[in-house]
Amino acid sequence: MSTFIAAFAVLMVFFLLMSIGYIIKRKAVAGSCGGLGALGIDKACDCDDPCDKRKAKMAAEEARKEKLSKDRII
Repeated sequence: MSTFIAAFAVLMVFFLLMSIGYIIKRKAVAGSCGGLGALGIDKACDCDDPCDKRKAKMAAEEARKEKLSKDRII
């Protein structure tokens, strides 16, 4: 039981330190590799012919982008 309490205490200390770092720098924790964009891949599904569900999702995203650009104030 003492091992669990010690591990929990260490975990809480790290959470506390990360929250203090966020409060001071106002920068969220980020990954180191940059994700798929760093590899030149625009989407997670790199199929030549995406499925109907993926096509609907892409169309909805495109409509959202158009709406945001149309309703832009500045």
